[in-house]
Amino acid sequence: MATVGLALALMLVLEGIMPFAAPAKWREMFSRLLELSDGQIRFIGLALILSGFGVSLLFL
Repeated sequence: MATVGLALALMLVLEGIMPFAAPAKWREMFSRLLELSDGQIRFIGLALILSGFGVSLLFL
C-alpha cells in the first residue's frame, strides 16, 4: 500500500508542475482540449492508459 501512496504522490507532484510553472500555457492547453471531439479525447485517454501499463511492465 505504501507503493501506491508513493505513486499517487509522485503523480500529484508531476501534475502540479505545469500549472505552477506556466499557468498561461496550462490554460491554453485546456482551451485547446475543449475543441477536441469525444472520440479524440477517448483515444488520448486510451493511449495514456496503455503507455502507463507499458511503463509499469518495465519495472516488474
